[in-house]
Amino acid sequence: MKTVSNVVRDYPHVSARTRERVQRAIDELGYRPNMMGRRLATGKTGLLTLAFADVGIPYFAELARVVSRAAEARGYRVLLEETDATLDGERGILASSEAGLVDGMLFQPSVMSSTEIARHRSDLPIVLLGETAAPLTVDRVMIDNVAAAAEVTRHLIAAGRRRIGFVGHEEPALSETSRQRIMGYQSALEEAGLQPDAGLLFPSASISAADAAAAVGAALDRGASFDALVCRDDLAAIGALRALHERGLRIPEDVAVTGWDDIRLAGMMFPSLTSVAPDLDALASQALDMLFERMAGFDGMGRHRIAPHGLVLRESAP
Repeated sequence: MKTVSNVVRDYPHVSARTRERVQRAIDELGYRPNMMGRRLATGKTGLLTLAFADVGIPYFAELARVVSRAAEARGYRVLLEETDATLDGERGILASSEAGLVDGMLFQPSVMSSTEIARHRSDLPIVLLGETAAPLTVDRVMIDNVAAAAEVTRHLIAAGRRRIGFVGHEEPALSETSRQRIMGYQSALEEAGLQPDAGLLFPSASISAADAAAAVGAALDRGASFDALVCRDDLAAIGALRALHERGLRIPEDVAVTGWDDIRLAGMMFPSLTSVAPDLDALASQALDMLFERMAGFDGMGRHRIAPHGLVLRESAP
């Protein structure tokens, strides 16, 4: 049984002759691993859950792809769960995690408090992703949103921009993600001796390109003046580009625009989009490392780790 498992998982230390014999038997029998059988034999299902707000948001779709590939390399498959960024949805994910269907969970909460997450106690190992405050007892991986927002704002200042707006944060209540990104944006302005202006904050009715376009368009129509925009995410940047084009403004000559997440479409936009790029491979690797340690029995205090990020410069803010 162990030899078959080693071949199926592509374990390197199997002789070529043994691998060929096992693979021939697999092909002849049409064998496929059985999850219930695996659970009975090993106590493990070979499945993990990745839970987040909305797979329709490009960042989450790309995160799911990276996590799935990294988990597959470790012999695991990933089930996706959407919470719709609601309290009931997030509570439901944690409650259902006790059903024994998976061995561990990566969870990016949007609205649950760290206190409520800490109160949830089950035998299922959990690692949190993202910026929402995490309990001291639970592992979490994120990028430094404050530092990244300051970095992209400094880039615009170094390019000579002085009236820099921020686009795409939620209205009326800020998420923790938006709060941290605005904090970094403001700190870079103050560091450069530029006075932060509340009139250059353009909130969006939802996290979408259409609502960001509406917010930027409304600001321009009422006479707002700016020469650069830091966008909360690439969707907001795509909306901003459309609103600027519709009003005849040149990018980047009149207004430079930056996004966040560096989704695969960012390089194909016209103009192509300068964007903050989280290192998703590193984030997934760190999160899975900690999750597998929890699954192996580690029961210490939570480890809170920072994954790297970069700034990809393109035509919208060269």
